[in-house]
This record gives sequence, C-alpha cells and structure tokens, in this order.
Amino acid sequence: MFRRAALAALLVLAATPALADEVKIGDLTIQNAWARATPKGADVGAGYLTIHNNGASADKLTGGASDFAGVEVHEMSVAGGVMKMREVEGGLTIPAHGTVTLAPGGFHLMFVHLKQPLVKGQPVKATLSFEHAGSAEVPFDVRGVGAAAPGKSDNMGGMKM
Repeated sequence: MFRRAALAALLVLAATPALADEVKIGDLTIQNAWARATPKGADVGAGYLTIHNNGASADKLTGGASDFAGVEVHEMSVAGGVMKMREVEGGLTIPAHGTVTLAPGGFHLMFVHLKQPLVKGQPVKATLSFEHAGSAEVPFDVRGVGAAAPGKSDNMGGMKM
C-alpha cells in the first residue's frame, strides 16, 4: 500500500512542470522564469521572472531575442480605471543589491510577433540582454493560459480569467 502511494506521488511530481533553473550572469541571478500559454493565432505572449542583483552597481534589462518571438520589456498599469501597457523606454533598472520581479499586472516581458503558440508544458528559451552584465539564455516554463505566478491564485493582476 505504501509503495503504491509513493509511486503515485512520484508520478504526480513528474507530471508537474518545475520552474526553470536559476541562471547567473555577472552579478545577476535570474530565477523562476515562466510564461503563459497562448491561444492559437495569438500575436503576443508574456514572460515573467525574478532578477536579483548581488552587485554594487545597478544594471538594466534592456530587452532580448528568441527564435519564437521578439522580446521587449513592458509595464502594465491601471490609472483611473483604465489599463495601460507600454514598452519600458531605456530598459528596466535592477538596483544594486536589489531584486526586481516581473509578474502579471506589472513589469513583464512581452513576446511579440509569435511564430507559434506557447504551449503549456513545452518550455521556450529567450536570450535576455542587460546593459552591463551582457546576455543570458533563460529557459521559461510554459504554464496554462490563465496561470498565475507560482504560489498565487489563477488571475491576471486581479482580473479573473
């Protein structure tokens, strides 16, 4: 009986997609990179992650590239009940000894001009560019269309899916 329960638990864990590995470049550590699956025919997708800067100087995430889409740094905000999304001009500052989290409802990576849909369970890779640290290839776990940040309920920045 115990063996069956242990085997069942292992099968569940094996079927659950894990978050992407940690990536280090210079003083930066990139963790928990994930993206939402996209519907067929979608032209854009979104990616999220956390960047820790262990250095004494600030750096900037300036964009990136991938073989599946263009990669831009965007910000979503709500002002007067109106949602606005815009590209971050000049890059997103990662403060010295600081952490920046790109998450639904705020800063995020916008995957533009998708060449194919992002499919749940099929990871993708993008090369992220930083002003000082250079470039790093980052694997993104692809979660469900309405997926929330790890450990959060399924929503899009407070908007129910």
